Amino acid sequence: MDYLEYYGLKEHPFTNVVDNKFYYNSPQVRDALIKLRYAIDTKKGLAVVIGDIGAGKTTLARRLLEELDENRYEATLLVIIHSSVSSEWLLKKFAIQLGVDDMKNESKVEMLSQIYRRLLEINESGKTAVLLMDEVQMLKSREIMEEFRGLLNMEMPGGKMINLIFFGLPDLEDVLSLDEPLKQRVAMKIAIKPFSDEDTQDYIRHRMKIAGCATEIFTDRAMAEVYRYSTGVPRLINTICDNALLEGYLFKTKSIGESVIRAVAIDLGLNGEQKK
Repeated sequence: MDYLEYYGLKEHPFTNVVDNKFYYNSPQVRDALIKLRYAIDTKKGLAVVIGDIGAGKTTLARRLLEELDENRYEATLLVIIHSSVSSEWLLKKFAIQLGVDDMKNESKVEMLSQIYRRLLEINESGKTAVLLMDEVQMLKSREIMEEFRGLLNMEMPGGKMINLIFFGLPDLEDVLSLDEPLKQRVAMKIAIKPFSDEDTQDYIRHRMKIAGCATEIFTDRAMAEVYRYSTGVPRLINTICDNALLEGYLFKTKSIGESVIRAVAIDLGLNGEQKK
């Protein structure tokens, strides 16, 4: 038995694994989705989403991908997992995900030619091509940035043939600066900020409700402390609340108060002073 049975929950409400079931439609995320859909539908070419660690960029990327109807969009999400990616690997990966058939060890010029033909095919079919890329700040290569610029140079009368949406940490600004002409092509930039105190409380209640909670387990003062120690960062909110529920179960308290949050914050090494 863990805290699930004790608190009458069907599942763990504060896992940091991205799960659309727990998706919280905060005002800024809702606005970001509207803006990104506008950039895609008007074929602006390049949009950038920047946020600190744990701010919810990956959640936003996956939500956007889910909302893009496969009958209208040819969309894919590529997550960069290491910094030693070559431009050849990236183009080949992109081509495969885009649906280019018969990819072998072609030259870069031939790969670009195949990508162009596939993008032409997609656009002529009435669909919009979209490439979402997460953790783009890891691509610290001028050559790769130049390749992106080359993709954005592929145009039709209605706009760009491919829409690129970059998600990354603030370092992404420096990466874009490696190729100034590419940076100048950024048609939209969105900054993901931490939650407000009110959003933090709504977020906690939302996830508890989805997990099957029928009562208010976190007190108002406790949620205020969660905000203070997490500074509104969703990943930290999840970590604090998950630990608080376990702590509450161990001490057999049906209500999570501010003292529990403080104890958990101390264990996690949080001092509540990160917020600027």
